[in-house]
Amino acid sequence: MNNTIHFLNVKEGDCSFIQHKSGRNTLIDICNGNSKDMSKNIAMDESIYGNFKQKLYPVNPIEYLKKFNIKEIFRFILTHPDMDHMDGIKKLFTEFDVINFWDTHNEKKSDNYFGQYKEYDWSFYQNLRKSDNYRKLYLLSKSYSFYYNMDRYGGNGDGLYILSPTKELLNYANEHEEYNELSYVILYLMGSKKIIFAGDSEEQAWNIILNNHYTSIHNIDVLIAPHHGRKSGGNDYYLDILKPKLTLFGNAKSKYLDYDSWNKRDLNHITNNQAGSIIINEINNTLRIYVTNREFAEAYNPKTYYEEKYFAWYISSI
Repeated sequence: MNNTIHFLNVKEGDCSFIQHKSGRNTLIDICNGNSKDMSKNIAMDESIYGNFKQKLYPVNPIEYLKKFNIKEIFRFILTHPDMDHMDGIKKLFTEFDVINFWDTHNEKKSDNYFGQYKEYDWSFYQNLRKSDNYRKLYLLSKSYSFYYNMDRYGGNGDGLYILSPTKELLNYANEHEEYNELSYVILYLMGSKKIIFAGDSEEQAWNIILNNHYTSIHNIDVLIAPHHGRKSGGNDYYLDILKPKLTLFGNAKSKYLDYDSWNKRDLNHITNNQAGSIIINEINNTLRIYVTNREFAEAYNPKTYYEEKYFAWYISSI
């Protein structure tokens, strides 16, 4: 089995699924888990091709995982306690065996419920934090252990290295009620390739990350943009250090997305609204990129082809 990342098109939220070569898997956040899966309409209705508005055709992550015959989630990582990152958490834990739950020592007392978000998901999350039925981990920057970045044979486990939060950031976020700043930020090593999952991390987090992890995050391959690619993510110069070869933006209104920071540095970026869901497969230290929107794939690469294993079209390699 090869390492594979699925960056799902889930409206204005986050959900990424990693299939590790170990046979274990990781789900980072969930959104749109309570809604109808509209993605199948893309394959059924050819008339929508030519319109990249893939936000109108979101994936339900629970149905998506079932399509890949997933029955167990080895680890579910909730980057931080916002509803657009836990929309469907109750159903997730009901439908799948979740072995490990990564949480943060946040002190958030409540959240707003609107649109697709359900108060019962917030209540389930609070009860989950008190439950003894699941193995819960509250990890900080530079944590090391078997399975996520070590193994008993001297390897690197599943290649997940925690860049943030630190104890300092936890204290800051709880004191100022700025919970984006305590997001998990994870460096994922796929062979020699470096991918960063940035949660909703903002300026304070990136000031500390750049100070503590400069060498390991210099010149990365793929960035899952902080705060879905909004202008509030990162700080003024973190992209000058990361220099990602490809950045993936989630869904947000264009006026909030920080296109200028990428364009002025000539950094390649793709949005869920263009591509639908985005799949990255690592083979022999090469990352092969696929997207579920055929029209975007054809515009991006006229020599695209369909990969049935991922239900997606190939566009490029890194």
